[in-house]
Amino acid sequence: MLPATELLPRPARRVAAWCAVALLVTGVAWVGIRLCVELRTAVVPVLLALLGTALLRPVFLALRKARVQQSLAAGLTCALILVVVGGAGYIVVAALIDTGDQIVASVKQAAQDLSDRFGTGALDLDHLADNAQDLLKKYGSDAASGVISGLSVAGEIAAMAVLALLLCFFFLRDARRFRIALRQAAPGATGDTLEAIARRAFAAISGFMRGTTVIALIDATCIGIGLLILQVPGAVGLAALVFVGAYIPYLGAFISGAVAILVALADRGFVIALWALGVVLAVQVLEGHVLQPMIQSRTVQMHPAVVLVAITSGASVAGILGMLLAVPLTAAAFGIVNELRERYGSGGSPAVSRETAPEA
Repeated sequence: MLPATELLPRPARRVAAWCAVALLVTGVAWVGIRLCVELRTAVVPVLLALLGTALLRPVFLALRKARVQQSLAAGLTCALILVVVGGAGYIVVAALIDTGDQIVASVKQAAQDLSDRFGTGALDLDHLADNAQDLLKKYGSDAASGVISGLSVAGEIAAMAVLALLLCFFFLRDARRFRIALRQAAPGATGDTLEAIARRAFAAISGFMRGTTVIALIDATCIGIGLLILQVPGAVGLAALVFVGAYIPYLGAFISGAVAILVALADRGFVIALWALGVVLAVQVLEGHVLQPMIQSRTVQMHPAVVLVAITSGASVAGILGMLLAVPLTAAAFGIVNELRERYGSGGSPAVSRETAPEA
């Protein structure tokens, strides 16, 4: 018989305590996510600036070693960001504009072939075009208001891009000040632990960004060369699509590869489509078994299931931008967990962090 003071047995109380902790953590996380969504105009530039800083911080450190003044080194690195992002955007947009008509025509031809083969009247392109014209006449005013809202969104994106660039400059130039402020804000003697956690999270993001960029470049080059050899129309644009899609692990590669195979099927026939499928699969096997272990061996390794769940969660919260940010943020979370495990996993006193991030 239980004592009068114990209304529940000890196992039930433990389960209740863990449930309360889980509900508390979930509630705090949900409130934090909702706040980030509501304050996305300020939060997104901070995250983008962190990604840019993580990717090009080695350039800043190299300039500092060359005795370039700190503000000038940060400014040159930000200028490099503009050149890299602007150049990559120009190449992608120009390639898609030059080959976009071929890709669209090939996709339309593939849809028409499917309609003719399977007799699906729903895929009749003329019928769809007529319906589109009727809908445009019927909802023209709504479309006009949509254009206006689209212009406001474009202005918001431009403002966030400028803010992200300015924040990247300050993150590069004043990294030491931020570390000092972080240590001073930590309660008690937890400054070392908090700084080590921040270093590990930043190292995980940095490794992910650099590794993903190298892998994306290799994937796009290999697939682009393969499509050029197969004489698939729009090979350059499809390679550019592969490069951009590589920043969304697994899902981006699947979508860009499927588009390339569809274009090859529509324009070059079934045999060339099989060859294109072979090229895409070969590159994906090379990425999964050689490039990922070799290039990202020093970063946080995540199971594909965790990556897919993170991408899906990011898409549900913030759409395409959430898909792009979900994986590096998850890598940072894994880095924080690993740091805490190394420090407190043995159950003893906190160990000294082995992270040796370079000083600014």
